Amino acid sequence: MKHGQEEKKLKILIYPALLLALITVAAMAISIGAVPFTLREIGAVFLELSGLPCGVSIEPVKKDILLQLRMPRVVLAGAVGAALATSGAAFQGLFRNPMADSYVIGVSSGAALGAVAAMLVGLPAAWGGVGAVPLFAFAGGAATLILVYQMARVGNEVPVMPLLLAGIAVSAFLSALVSLLTYFADDRLHQVVFWIMGGLGGATWTKVKIMVPYALLGFGTVYFYHRELNAMLFGEETAHHLGIDIEKVKKILLAGSSLMVAAAVSTSGIIGFVGLVVPHFIRLLIGPDHRHLLPTSALLGAVLLIATDTLGRTIIAPRELPVGIITALLGAPLFIYLLRRRKKLRYFDRTE
Repeated sequence: MKHGQEEKKLKILIYPALLLALITVAAMAISIGAVPFTLREIGAVFLELSGLPCGVSIEPVKKDILLQLRMPRVVLAGAVGAALATSGAAFQGLFRNPMADSYVIGVSSGAALGAVAAMLVGLPAAWGGVGAVPLFAFAGGAATLILVYQMARVGNEVPVMPLLLAGIAVSAFLSALVSLLTYFADDRLHQVVFWIMGGLGGATWTKVKIMVPYALLGFGTVYFYHRELNAMLFGEETAHHLGIDIEKVKKILLAGSSLMVAAAVSTSGIIGFVGLVVPHFIRLLIGPDHRHLLPTSALLGAVLLIATDTLGRTIIAPRELPVGIITALLGAPLFIYLLRRRKKLRYFDRTE
């Protein structure tokens, strides 16, 4: 009873705490860099954009740096982090497995293969001014989801275990293809390797405009079915007795989650552990109720990726460390710690 009351308090407090953390980290990310900004200067630029008097004179060059370099990078980092964390929470709930994420289902590997293929072919800018790399990455992730789903299909049903096994097998095969293409990259090797490591150095407002709508669509789809996700935590048979169309819900949740992953990977490369660690940590704090788990995972994912990206571009300045390396270095030991904590705390046992 006491533990339940503490959990309810955490559910109430975690939203303002994460929002405050997000605002703080975003402000720090905008202000820190080769060209520093004070909070007063940042506020002045936003006041000027809104048509209000700011009382502070900002050089045009600094304004361009803030609006065209720092801001899109922070927004894209937040969107990518939120998408990866939310998709991880959905995959873990759907498969009732804390190790499940976009890598297990193969979407990340498919997106990586599409992106690397586009780089090596050297395709020019494509639809809407968006490069071929994001488009091919998105297509690769979507095609992989369809392939894995069809491989695991048994009649009109798709059992969870064959789906996981098919995803692992396809992911391993696609990763091998990515390694093979990388071996023959030659003069494009640096570009390919940097993208595989995951980074946000090429963030633009165009990428934000392309990525965010797909991520929001995926999030909205998954959150709409949060009650079904909660029911499926008790097993597919129980969910079926509650009147849930299991196979239909699986398809929708897989599509929504994969849409978020493909959108994220297509603009930032491969960034690991965000979708694995963030929902795991949130679930230990407030329990497995997806009504709260999904939005709080999104907020913490945004906070984490903005913070790690800022660390990556400043820790060895003027050089930039890919954010995927930092998330892996921090995520692996943290995940081991969380797994040890899991032995003492409940995980998927109830959603009240």
